[in-house]
Amino acid sequence: MAIDVKICGLKTAPTLTTALDAGADYVGLVFFPPSPRNVDIEDARTLVAMARGRARVVALTVDPDDALIDAIAKALQPDIIQLHGSETPERTAEIKQRSGSAVLKAVKVATAQDAEAAFAYTAPAGPCNMVLFDAKAPKDAVLPGGNGLTFDWRALESVNGRINYMLSGGLTPDNVASAIQLTGTHTVDVSSGVESAPGIKDAALIRAFLNAAKAV
Repeated sequence: MAIDVKICGLKTAPTLTTALDAGADYVGLVFFPPSPRNVDIEDARTLVAMARGRARVVALTVDPDDALIDAIAKALQPDIIQLHGSETPERTAEIKQRSGSAVLKAVKVATAQDAEAAFAYTAPAGPCNMVLFDAKAPKDAVLPGGNGLTFDWRALESVNGRINYMLSGGLTPDNVASAIQLTGTHTVDVSSGVESAPGIKDAALIRAFLNAAKAV
């Protein structure tokens, strides 16, 4: 099966170029100031222009207000808006309509019951054609994602074949092949797993991750 790969949290032209040249299918830009991967909209314009037509552009937000959605939509016209907070299915649908973009809702997983909560967001009844399964953040975590934590992938057994999803959470060049083989996912997402320090992408790790995922 062909594996699609998202490299998230890109901030600089050189690392974006590395991801694109290595075959990334999605590139993610973070619009959440507490994150070390945060970019402002003006800097993002340049990155989006570089990626347009080569990969799908994902704008990651966390419980965004209408003003942020409007600013992102007007300036960047991303292919997808990723919602990584506590957005309800109703709010997710509002953002989809308001932005004119597809939406990707992150669902935080520790148990099979957590994974099954994704049904409220998915088509045909829900607003999303795909969700993103990520590990639940620790209670004291500053960030809702990008913490480098995995979860028990067996928690997805009850939703496999019933939900179109992207797998995230603690993936690295060393474990991504095993994650794909165990879950059967067609799409994986990485951020901290290709960094040398928080928010600092490593070109060699980006290439290694893409090579490992695409080789499955």
